[in-house]
Amino acid sequence: MTLTPQWLDELRSRITLSTLIGRTVKVTRAGREYKACCPFHNEKTPSFTINDEKGFYHCFGCSAHGDAIRWMTDQRGLSFMDAVKELAAEAGMEVPAADPRAAKKAEEQASLRDVTQAAADWFTQQLGSSNGAPAREYLTKRGISEATRKAFGFGLAPESRSALKEALKKFPTAMLVESGMLIAVDDKEPYDRFRGRLMIPIRDARGRVIAFGGRILGDGEPKYLNSPDTPLFDKGRTLYNLDKASPASRQTNRIIVVEGYMDVIALSEAGIADAVAPLGTALTENQLGMLWRMVPVPVLCFDGDSAGQKAAMRAAMRALPLLRPGFSLAFATLPAGQDPDDLVRARGAEGFTAIVDEAQPLVERLWAHEVAAGPLTTPEERAALKTRLLAHADAIEDADVRHHYREAFRERLDALFARGRPERGPRVPWAPQPPRGGGGRRFAPDPRLRPPVDEARSIGQIGIGGHYAAALIAGLLRYPAAIRRHEEALTRLAIPDSADAELLRVMLDSAGGQEGLDCEGLLAILEPMKVYNRATTLLRADGMHFSFNRRLDGEEVDAVRETALRDLDEYIGVLVTQPEIRSRLAEATADYMRSMDDEGHARQQKLRAMDEELTRRLAALSDSSPG
Repeated sequence: MTLTPQWLDELRSRITLSTLIGRTVKVTRAGREYKACCPFHNEKTPSFTINDEKGFYHCFGCSAHGDAIRWMTDQRGLSFMDAVKELAAEAGMEVPAADPRAAKKAEEQASLRDVTQAAADWFTQQLGSSNGAPAREYLTKRGISEATRKAFGFGLAPESRSALKEALKKFPTAMLVESGMLIAVDDKEPYDRFRGRLMIPIRDARGRVIAFGGRILGDGEPKYLNSPDTPLFDKGRTLYNLDKASPASRQTNRIIVVEGYMDVIALSEAGIADAVAPLGTALTENQLGMLWRMVPVPVLCFDGDSAGQKAAMRAAMRALPLLRPGFSLAFATLPAGQDPDDLVRARGAEGFTAIVDEAQPLVERLWAHEVAAGPLTTPEERAALKTRLLAHADAIEDADVRHHYREAFRERLDALFARGRPERGPRVPWAPQPPRGGGGRRFAPDPRLRPPVDEARSIGQIGIGGHYAAALIAGLLRYPAAIRRHEEALTRLAIPDSADAELLRVMLDSAGGQEGLDCEGLLAILEPMKVYNRATTLLRADGMHFSFNRRLDGEEVDAVRETALRDLDEYIGVLVTQPEIRSRLAEATADYMRSMDDEGHARQQKLRAMDEELTRRLAALSDSSPG
């Protein structure tokens, strides 16, 4: 098995070292790096640093030093090959086969860089020749100086099907095809991919030419043409200008994402060097990871037209599941109909920087987008807005970030609809709840608990089943304090049994304005009412397998109460959230059946996994014990 230096470099570049180390060691951000107490020796003051951009860790106490592979061998105790295999699986790479032919192929792939560099040199030569006059004139009109042309390696592909092939004839034709320089169709003679285009080299993080972008000169389609994916070039894992923008970002402590490479070049001409661009696709998860290795909050600055704003929202949707404390996106909105090139021409670098400095946080961009999506005059339209916003929050995998997004959206909804009311403590029952007696946080049920039952799977299809509604109301009767904490969530529940629905409504009205209300006090309020008999029946009911339905007796009353209250909080969250998730899952399934695209399928599968997790949580709660 032959692992070339190039392959290992690619593996390391795809791993975020702080995330890898953070799985077993508590790390905290310190400027552009991370710090931690060294896992290789005992210390109280952190002297262990992690640099994601350079891909290494170092301890100033014991001199431990290494990269992602060294971490897996030294800290995890894996062999070199086991470490490589585990990291490769995480990075989505195939480990080269144990075959002598694999070594030969790796060597050939490495030499593809010789092909792309030779092509870049030839394109540059053509731009400087007499054939390049129209292209040079175009660059002058675009305001691109000679210094910028050289810095970015501009070139020209002549209008010919064989000029490049002839110029690079020292390389085998198969290599020219594999590098993307030639097109091979069936049994026809391979011919030049780029013809009659202004050529812009695409470089990797180390500044090596790996692909090209070409802009057509004159009329024709497509206007821009990029190299295809090759052994050197994966457009979903490449950011244009990363090699120049990464060091520049260390000076500015920011990174700006624009739509295309001509935007990047225009900004560079204006003196703004910390800009990158995706390459003809929406931002991918891998590209977001690359951005976050440079700065915690990259600024997305897409065109002010409809297409640009749609691209910004696609990036926002892609980022939501990946958010974690301290890492997000910001959005700078350009004037309608203008791109960065237009703006720096009209207002200069200062005008562009002013817009970047006013970039909206991700939460504000989502809010503004959804509020502007349609009218908000009817209750149904307002409810739809709320559903859309909470769907965005639910897409966030990190529990703490998800909780704060839900709170932020609720606060904005209250302000928008003038529904201000006194703060009543935690209002998001499905966010992780800290135990009232101290200790850790409850996030998910023990996976060893029994699998979901059929009745649990039915929740959300026709409202809450009678057994689950009864268990909920009985729990609220025993612990009325939960009514005030979860008033808003409880009002959203659909309870099919009219008697239970009426009882819950009366309990909400009775307990909403009273603090310190206990079970006995609530029953005293209900006694003159018709719902009293149903309330006492529920309190006496057997067969409810939830901790919050059990009587408080024995010596460990406090421990039982803490468990019951914690379980009740989570139970309410599941009952409220699952119908919403299933409603969105039905919509996502319908959308996917119409579009049959990868993005729709990913959304459907994400919602399905959320639904299954909620069902597991419900089943776990029904089997929980009071101790």
